[in-house]
Amino acid sequence: MLKYTEDHEWISLEGDVATVGITDHAQDALGDIVFVELPDVGTAVTAGGDMATVESFKAASSVYAPLSGEIIEINDSLSDDPAQVNSEPLGAGWFVKIKLDNPSAADALMDEDAYKALIA
Repeated sequence: MLKYTEDHEWISLEGDVATVGITDHAQDALGDIVFVELPDVGTAVTAGGDMATVESFKAASSVYAPLSGEIIEINDSLSDDPAQVNSEPLGAGWFVKIKLDNPSAADALMDEDAYKALIA
């Protein structure tokens, strides 16, 4: 099950590990993604803090950590093919995996219906 933030990130939770990316709505608003800057593995992130940067022909935008924890994996393929964020934002275009400090904090994030209402 996916959860969403008001900043248009999605998370997929498996135990205490969250896979994070940006939503289809966010990538559509940004346009063609030409560069993704990801944090280093081992970086501690805080919920709501800057985690990554996405650049398109339109603008550069920050991607925020949806929850606090430690980056345990990054999607290296985005450095060679950032367009995956446009073509598969909820699949191959994922950004990072975070080992969460408090997995139950994900309960406070939006479900799909609440997110759809936000972007309507």
